[in-house]
Amino acid sequence: MILVALVPLGFLTLFFAWPVVAIIGLGARAHMLDTLTNSDTWELVAFTLGQAAASTVVALAAGMPLAFLLARCKLPGKALVQAIVLVPFVLPTVVVGLAFRSLMPDGGMWSIILANAFFNVAVVARTVGGLWANTDRRAEDAARALGATRFKAFTQVTLPALTPAIGSAAAVVFLFCSTSFGVVLILGGAEYRTLETEIYLRTVQLFDLPGAAALSILQLAAVVAALVIGSIARKRRQAALKLRGRQETARRPVGGEWIVVGIAYGVIALLLTPIISLISQSSVEGFRALASTGHDNSLEVTGFRAAMNSLSTATDATVLALVLGVLSSVALTRLGKTAELVDIAMMLPLGVSAVTVGFGYLITLDALPGDLRTSPLLVPLAQAVVVTPLIIRILLPVLRSIDDRLRQAAGTLGASPVRVWFEVDLPMVGRSLVTAAAFGYVVALGEFGATSFLARPDAPTLPIAIGRLISRPGELNNQMAYAACVLLMVVTIAVAVLIERFRTTVEEF
Repeated sequence: MILVALVPLGFLTLFFAWPVVAIIGLGARAHMLDTLTNSDTWELVAFTLGQAAASTVVALAAGMPLAFLLARCKLPGKALVQAIVLVPFVLPTVVVGLAFRSLMPDGGMWSIILANAFFNVAVVARTVGGLWANTDRRAEDAARALGATRFKAFTQVTLPALTPAIGSAAAVVFLFCSTSFGVVLILGGAEYRTLETEIYLRTVQLFDLPGAAALSILQLAAVVAALVIGSIARKRRQAALKLRGRQETARRPVGGEWIVVGIAYGVIALLLTPIISLISQSSVEGFRALASTGHDNSLEVTGFRAAMNSLSTATDATVLALVLGVLSSVALTRLGKTAELVDIAMMLPLGVSAVTVGFGYLITLDALPGDLRTSPLLVPLAQAVVVTPLIIRILLPVLRSIDDRLRQAAGTLGASPVRVWFEVDLPMVGRSLVTAAAFGYVVALGEFGATSFLARPDAPTLPIAIGRLISRPGELNNQMAYAACVLLMVVTIAVAVLIERFRTTVEEF
């Protein structure tokens, strides 16, 4: 099993650890002291953390009623609600950015906060709802019988029981919001910048690689801190869930519970608003314009060519990530005491922004034979680094739930380890494998951070093409951008429905 684990570990060492370590070295050697003593740096840090904290609060406020609806209410159309809640989380960042720009043309801080919260409501609803669905109602009912109001029973009985899940969700949402790239780039303009967008601007526009590297170190420190807090909170949540076990707690709402249900459906309506606004901005002319290169040839290829690039790149990245994810998951179920260390290593890409990874590629991969920086394989490699940990998080719990005695019995009957996998594990993990592939594909399809560094001008993906179109003047460019966003959104919604169809939980990472 160690040999099996060496394949994904070797891949991550070459295409993740090396670029990140190179950035740390570059930043430490160059302008780290100047960066730390510069007031502009700390303004960037303050805004990055402040908008992430505000977005987390909004996501929690919107997600809690949805968690109640999904966990405690037995109502018709619940499967549709689950799919709608998941859609924002898997939408590409450029789609969400453009959707909110159609609602709030002036952009600004509140548009960034609302867009980031829109992304992460599903994390709160799924994470908190997963624990809430398994929390015994009897303690709350007993408090009500003793005269407590419904609100008091919730705050003194139910809320403390949900604290591990709320803490876990808050940590994950804060992590995602603090590394938000596409949303801030589109909605922030020149006035609002985070560490993530500043790294991009210093690299692409100012060519200040040492300064960008120094900022990457600061961002990495903040993200690692969020990961540690999130890991502690997740372990508390998992322990609480394990103690409660599985039980049915959903029922038809009664009394004041209908108010919470009404609020939850109001949140759903708000989640649909940016999507509807985006669709309303698209036009037949915009879809027709996808066959061109835009106003004054803003793109080097047609919009449809960019779409084909996206499909091809996402397919390559997903296939690679599936191979790495399956090998990692199989190894992690067999390694014993070393499994935890390997698991931490495989999850590290979730703690480093895609922008940092893409930046790292630019300063390292020229050392490899053939200079991969000019290769069409570069973007799929970067996307696979982002997608692989997500696939592991989906597959690993399912593989660990399989009774090991089945594998032992197959081995006793003479089956090789490979045949045991195909005869025992694969039939049980098949549905999760489909969901992992679908989820990984849609993440790769909409990846914007690393790809913005690495995509060649003559081979942009659709998200990169959208970013270029909206940064250039011309009504035709705007129409093309909105039409391209609708295409991406349709694919994403189809995948979200597929994920719900196979009922695999993707509540937190």
